[in-house]
Amino acid sequence: MGKPALHPARLIFGLGNPGTQYASTRHNVGFWTVDLLAERHGIELKTRRYQSQLGLGVIQGVPVVLAKPQTYMNLSGEAARALLHAYHLQPEQMLVVFDDIWLAPGVVRVRAKGSAGGHNGMKSIISALGTEAFPRVRIGIGQPPETMELADYVLSPPAPEERALLLTSVERAADACEAWLTEPIEQVMSRFNRPEP
Repeated sequence: MGKPALHPARLIFGLGNPGTQYASTRHNVGFWTVDLLAERHGIELKTRRYQSQLGLGVIQGVPVVLAKPQTYMNLSGEAARALLHAYHLQPEQMLVVFDDIWLAPGVVRVRAKGSAGGHNGMKSIISALGTEAFPRVRIGIGQPPETMELADYVLSPPAPEERALLLTSVERAADACEAWLTEPIEQVMSRFNRPEP
């Protein structure tokens, strides 16, 4: 077999847990974002390789691979490393999308690099790659009520009002992913880290 006809220049890597029981949980908003990008741009996420469910396509004129790791959250780094190696990409050519309890629901933030912020999926990626120097989109899911454990909170589906807010955030996160493909990260941060009008 020859080389794939399309060699992606970028990887958009949404974090979440595989399986229908997790599909609608707060912890899976990274998956929601990748699914939305796939839907917007007619990319089929049918391939299962490199410990991920993935699809190749073109967004904003840029060849990309959209991927959802199938490793469970705390092993996300294994899939990220496998994908970067397979497609000959550097960490800075990967954009990670994930849920963030330190941001309120409805808030989206773009960063060029940084720590894991307590997120197990991000800890795994930073450990596997040996660097924090890769861009990411953080989607706020807020803090659990005092009576609820964090694990139960992130692995629960949001109430309808909160879900509507998260879906709006996912739209904005997908917009930020598209912008990242063609704009410098500083410009994307400047645009998307401002409060919405």
